[in-house]
Amino acid sequence: MADPFTFELVSPERLLLSEAATQVVVPGAEGQFTVLKGHAPVMATLRPGVVEATLARGVVERIFVRGGFADTTPEGLTILAEEAIMLADLGAEKIAAEIRNAEEDVADASDASLKAAAELRLQQLKEVRAAAGHG
Repeated sequence: MADPFTFELVSPERLLLSEAATQVVVPGAEGQFTVLKGHAPVMATLRPGVVEATLARGVVERIFVRGGFADTTPEGLTILAEEAIMLADLGAEKIAAEIRNAEEDVADASDASLKAAAELRLQQLKEVRAAAGHG
């Protein structure tokens, strides 16, 4: 088993997690990456996606994050998320509403760059729906 390290996930509303983890998979803006104890220092922006934390107590927590930053050091990982919701708390209705809003954003986009951003968000929300087992 991998050595544990300190993992904290914070949103503007509250501290969601603060405990030892053995592995955390992070949805970085440049691609997904995995953090283990001793990871090289990295500051990365996050894309909307799912953080999957394997905790030292043997539980795997999955948290949907919408943007933010990950600060990795050899001793630990801190994620400052713009929004974070425990996937277990994210019901099918909430995801469906988010997808409908994103579809409206795609339809209402006034230029190509806004439309591309809205389409990316829609794709990511559909991935979250699939990860949550709602689609």
